[in-house]
Amino acid sequence: MRNLAIITKKQKPRAWEAGQELARWLKQRGVEAVPLENEPEPHIPPLPPEVGLIVVMGGDGTLLSVARHYGRLNVPILGVNVGGLGFLTEVSLEELYPAMEQVLAGHFEVENRLLLSATLIREGQPPWQETVLNDVVINKGALARIIELTVWIDGEYLTTYRSDGLIVSTPTGSTAYTLSAGGPIVYPSLSHIIVLPICPHTLSNRPIILPDSSTVAITFNERFFDVYLTLDGQVGRALMPRDRVEVRAAPHRLTLVKSPQRSYFEILRAKLGWGEWGGLKLNEKEK
Repeated sequence: MRNLAIITKKQKPRAWEAGQELARWLKQRGVEAVPLENEPEPHIPPLPPEVGLIVVMGGDGTLLSVARHYGRLNVPILGVNVGGLGFLTEVSLEELYPAMEQVLAGHFEVENRLLLSATLIREGQPPWQETVLNDVVINKGALARIIELTVWIDGEYLTTYRSDGLIVSTPTGSTAYTLSAGGPIVYPSLSHIIVLPICPHTLSNRPIILPDSSTVAITFNERFFDVYLTLDGQVGRALMPRDRVEVRAAPHRLTLVKSPQRSYFEILRAKLGWGEWGGLKLNEKEK
């Protein structure tokens, strides 16, 4: 691998400095590193066609933005955690250079992650469509009032939720907002869509896990206003009565470089503060 891009969070000096240091380290090894800043939309810099790897220096939020903008290009992404809690940016700064040695030698594994395509349909036209890695959320604005959201699966009526909102999530997003709202933890490489009402009025309304071939359509009662559509917690639009939101699997997957040091379950234990005894290997427990 002789060409890669380093994308850093513009407002985080530590991430920028770490990116510059990595670029110098790579240059000494004959690798050309293209520095890019994680700019807000619509100022997204194009990715040079010869780039074979994207290194993201920041936190999960930075990687979510990179996935939304460059995920369709099928370029592997290595997330380096320069932030706090990070499920997506699996490699820490301390692990960065040993990990890069393995990547440059071609000794690394990748994992394909489901992406969702969210389309806002207004008066029969799709004025907005985006790709998301974590979740699509519909909820109320400032007032703490429930809304009525009607959901169809592949054109078949499912139910009308009376709740604070609705989350449609990928397995990757199951450890984000979905987890906080009481949803299940789903292994991130699976291809499923999670539908989860937020604080439903009817307690029997539980999360539903669907195959990735499903299309989820959502509308809301016309008497409700101040309703918003938010994607990955980063971009959004105000919804109008008679709007429809359709969510389905995107035609492409995101390719993430797996941490060579830790497994997903190790990361899960560390981030969620689970007990360590359960992490012992079977042969250790039997001794």
